[in-house]
Amino acid sequence: MNHLTMVLVLALVAQAASAPSDTTLAIAGRANATPWVAASGATVAVAWTVVTEGRNGDVYVAMSGDGGATFATPVRVNTVAGEVRINGELAPRVTIFERRGQAPIVSVTWNAKDGLMQVKAARSIDGGKTFAAPAALQAAGAPADRGWQASAFDGKGTLHSFWLDHRGMAGGDRAAMSGDHDGVATAQRSSLYYRADGGAERELFKGVCYCCKTAMAIGAKGEIYAAWRHVFAGNMPDMGFTMSRDGGKTFSPLLRVNQDGWSIHGCPDDGPAMAVDAKGTIHLAWPTVQNEQGVILYATSRDGVAFSTPMRVRPLGGPKPSHPQVAVDATGRVMVAWDESANGVRTAAITTPGGSGAPVVLGPATTYPMLAATHAGFIAAWTSGPADRSVINVRRIR
Repeated sequence: MNHLTMVLVLALVAQAASAPSDTTLAIAGRANATPWVAASGATVAVAWTVVTEGRNGDVYVAMSGDGGATFATPVRVNTVAGEVRINGELAPRVTIFERRGQAPIVSVTWNAKDGLMQVKAARSIDGGKTFAAPAALQAAGAPADRGWQASAFDGKGTLHSFWLDHRGMAGGDRAAMSGDHDGVATAQRSSLYYRADGGAERELFKGVCYCCKTAMAIGAKGEIYAAWRHVFAGNMPDMGFTMSRDGGKTFSPLLRVNQDGWSIHGCPDDGPAMAVDAKGTIHLAWPTVQNEQGVILYATSRDGVAFSTPMRVRPLGGPKPSHPQVAVDATGRVMVAWDESANGVRTAAITTPGGSGAPVVLGPATTYPMLAATHAGFIAAWTSGPADRSVINVRRIR
């Protein structure tokens, strides 16, 4: 019997009649975590990691053609078993490119420890049923650590990717290579890298925060937007932003989205999220600390040159809302998701920025919620349950 058949399970979990009905994606007998969700019309892809040993494992993808109502049997993407590093900020990224009259192309990127620390990408041309052998995004033999990637297809089917790269630390002292910041000086040895299909990798900016996920979005005219946590003078880990209007040939200078006023001697391990709507407005959400209180901020930009004054996303009341995600549908409706400790339990929630209603709780014992916009609303995915047997829950939000 095929090993996938032996271990894969896809179960529909019916909630009480008054509660939403969630789909549960899981590999039986394993801890399932760090989901990512992508959607294009009615096509939905959910990628996540499955622990095989310690903090390493494999990456799986499950596809839906009906907006997330049902999912096909998950398939494993990586070919080297157990190579995938598992961490919420290192989640595998999945993206979809629709083709008229053909199955969509699905790309998955992940962080691997396969001899070297690598960012790998694998592609499916049959709608996620099978994946070709992966390829590394960084140059062969590149030393040191890297990851925290973001990837997306443009309208022509070109995959664009950003990641944090720490090869500048290679050969340095052990303290610098340990990942502990000693301020701006150490951050200058970490960089934001970029690569497009068929092109060579390029270093865009030095001074990135070491272990916070990156974010990116593609505009309707092919604009490429990227955001990350950058270390500014005074150990201020504020949001950095750049854009390209020529398909990645050139990028704009580093833009500091906002001066949050938070100085930290270390890495928050909590990065931004970004989406762009049909009118070209960029939507950015990120976690920070203001007046010694953890907050999630949300801001927009119509041109990528300046962002609006940030507003606070209404929390559940916990001390440190974290891990935000943002999505916007075809009508311009915006949804933000995050998790925080509420009454001693890590809880995921969603809300509309600036809305008057209370946040909607996705469920207790939930972490790292993900969002995407479908043809009929939004879809959320999150990790749920005890750590040693966690599952991925998926919910359609209309």
